[in-house]
Amino acid sequence: MSKQVEKAYKNLEFLNSAHARPIRILTEYEEPRQRFLLNKVHSTIVFFGSARIRSQEDAEARLEAVMEVLVREPKNAEALAALPNAQAGVRLGRYYNEARDLARRLTDWSMSRKTGRHYYVATGGGPGIMEAGNRGAADVPGGKSVGLGISLPFEQGVNDWVPRELAFEFHYFFTRKYWFLYLCKSLIVFPGGFGTMDELFETLTLVQTKKISRHIPLILFGTEYWNDVINLKAMAKWGTISEADLKLLYITDSVDDAYDYLLKQLKMMEEEEGVLVD
Repeated sequence: MSKQVEKAYKNLEFLNSAHARPIRILTEYEEPRQRFLLNKVHSTIVFFGSARIRSQEDAEARLEAVMEVLVREPKNAEALAALPNAQAGVRLGRYYNEARDLARRLTDWSMSRKTGRHYYVATGGGPGIMEAGNRGAADVPGGKSVGLGISLPFEQGVNDWVPRELAFEFHYFFTRKYWFLYLCKSLIVFPGGFGTMDELFETLTLVQTKKISRHIPLILFGTEYWNDVINLKAMAKWGTISEADLKLLYITDSVDDAYDYLLKQLKMMEEEEGVLVD
């Protein structure tokens, strides 16, 4: 008598075990690569920023709801505790709207080109600034963007503005970071927390050390926030980075300025690489 034996590549218990980790890592490289090739995604403009930032409208509605409670119950402990975050949310809300607007304009520009590269907005696929970037791309009829999601206990899946064919869910941060930067032609960093800082400084390190040899225009969006949170000039003053390293970043507070700067930089890069430019 003979019996059916399960093939190794169908053995989910093995594939999810520690022994199969190299196989899982390889799939997080090869499966996205095949999908990018199939969908002709070769160049991206990456948006980084906080998952906690809501749209201006949502943030204002949240603050209004908290204030309404405090008007009725001035000593309501829950509302008093929520008030600082609600106020900060309104202060940050503009960045959601501006990220959405910038993503829309870049997508519209890219889709209207007759020659040159086609650029896709790419985000981490989650809420906040990531959602704003994907949503802005979807505001353009036929506009698509990339969502490189990561499985986290406090985030559930990729936001609804990412088309299914370009929505990814990674387990390993380092394979996700690889795909953020491998196709990246420019990077825009909005206000964010630890994750955003990690992505920003890893990119700066790779550029500074020439592990990324190509020029990547890198924008810090939100002058007040970035001047308050990091002091790169102090690092140069202390000699831990060089004065030249300060030129790796372009800081702005304007969608128009960021848009104009990016288009100029991207077209210049295309000309240097011999890519047809419209």
